[in-house]
Amino acid sequence: MRNPFVMECGEFHVNYKQNMAIWKIPRVRMRIYLVIAFFILFPFIASDYIIGLATLCGIASIGAIGLNILTGFTGQISIGVGAFLAVGGYTSAILTAKLGLSFWLSMPLAGIITAIVGALFGIPSLRLKGLYLAIATLAAQVIILFVISRWDSLTGGTAGLVLSRPQIGSFVFMSETSYYYLMFAILFVTVVFSLNLFRSRVGRAFIAVRDRDIAAEVMGIDIFKYKVLAFFISSFFVGVAGALLGHYTMIVSPELYSISVSVEYLAMILVGGLGSVFGSIYGAVFITLLPVVLRSVVEILNGMFPGISDVLVGMREVVFGLMIILFLVYEPEGLNKIWRNIKDYFKLWPFSY
Repeated sequence: MRNPFVMECGEFHVNYKQNMAIWKIPRVRMRIYLVIAFFILFPFIASDYIIGLATLCGIASIGAIGLNILTGFTGQISIGVGAFLAVGGYTSAILTAKLGLSFWLSMPLAGIITAIVGALFGIPSLRLKGLYLAIATLAAQVIILFVISRWDSLTGGTAGLVLSRPQIGSFVFMSETSYYYLMFAILFVTVVFSLNLFRSRVGRAFIAVRDRDIAAEVMGIDIFKYKVLAFFISSFFVGVAGALLGHYTMIVSPELYSISVSVEYLAMILVGGLGSVFGSIYGAVFITLLPVVLRSVVEILNGMFPGISDVLVGMREVVFGLMIILFLVYEPEGLNKIWRNIKDYFKLWPFSY
């Protein structure tokens, strides 16, 4: 029997379900519900241009979460994510445009085929790690793009393939709003799956491999199995993101998946925070919107100082590199850590001492 004269302090869980909840505090759950409601209502208050940018941010977030599962949570460096995006995009394009399959079947198949390709290139991870593994994934980037560019009869070569928007019956996801909701639904499933993955046995094994692979092997963890599985799961989400992006832009071609795309996705997880699901989203939004913000700044400066745009033509690359360096030096844990610091400050405010 509870003592009515004793004041409870802290978190109290009376069953296993409460103890295993992702968000245990009602206040936090309410905040999550409000955030979800905001993004559901977002298209009603934004223009098509802004909705289009949000869609691109969401698709990039799905791919960044996939990459973070491999690099941030399992410690396997990959700089070939652009090629795996290409596998997802081209697989969905071939299945829908050439074989006549539905998008709803081709998208998961694109994820599965990309996962298999990723697992094959992940086999060397048993013997390789660090820089050597990164070079191996770079080889995957070169090999896959070479095959795509040269296999004209299947991939269309350098000309690429034209896709169509997905549809349900007579309804086509042609408007920015409809495709935004499609992206949001898939992103929501990706986030929920990823958060639960790292509360499971498999996710804990990934983290053990990342932190100390030799100790993990001594504990009985099959290093090879979980490294390849990390490549498989990571590539699946990257492939789904590639399929979504392909059907959104309605075209796939080799130049859309160059090494610069792989570098951008690495920057997303570095800026957002390695080993963080929500950090992947923060980084994807930051890197996706950075060129848009820089372009707006250049247009404003060009209006004030005509001709300055010619001087600032390479500003995007300079700022892009500078941002990565600043985050690595001053906040290696990325935007996710900055957001946690802000929340921790207001938890104690005004008694921050």
